[in-house]
Amino acid sequence: MNNTKYSWNNILIEEKKKPYFINLIKFIKQQRLTKTIYPKAKNIFNAFKFTPFYNIKVVIIGQDPYYNKNQANGLAFSVYSQCTIIPPSLKNIFKEINNDLNKNKLYSDGCLIRWAKQGILLLNTILTVEEKKPMSHANIGWEIFTNQIINIINQLRKNIIFILWGSFAKKKLPLINTKKHFILTSSHPSPLSAHRGFIGCNHFSKTNKLLLQLKKKIIVW
Repeated sequence: MNNTKYSWNNILIEEKKKPYFINLIKFIKQQRLTKTIYPKAKNIFNAFKFTPFYNIKVVIIGQDPYYNKNQANGLAFSVYSQCTIIPPSLKNIFKEINNDLNKNKLYSDGCLIRWAKQGILLLNTILTVEEKKPMSHANIGWEIFTNQIINIINQLRKNIIFILWGSFAKKKLPLINTKKHFILTSSHPSPLSAHRGFIGCNHFSKTNKLLLQLKKKIIVW
């Protein structure tokens, strides 16, 4: 494919032809017959819907979707705007933003579509999950798919800021060329690990500083 015309549409078309992906989608469809799977089928690929390939400025890598009802909306760390409870990890993200940027912003909801539309690809490594069963869809093919997505971004784009929180996300380091991209790492924002490096990481101001150096529009966090 001509990389000047590359888009998520043709990337996904190519991947969807591969046997692993066909089997993956077939498995999920079968699971939905008897189990509750998140996110809804129409929202699985929302990360690509809201952040076009050539709009990407930042990639934040998550693990797998939220596994409780009315939370997962297809974007890493994000929940539906009508979700009344903001998950603990996202609360810590908002807290760090306020501390980092000296803001006192009250986040009324946890929907991060506003970030995605500014060029942040919110990519979970695993794109589906069974209700109440975290990591239940690990090793069924999603990792192959999302590794390919990271590979393509690494190869065809430059000066992308990759944000890796926690050991799971850091496993993606070998896929990223540090000579042409930027990487910010810390512990995961989960309450279990946020105090090990996420709190005080200042990734939000660091990201905007890099974007300014690249003469790109900063993110309104």
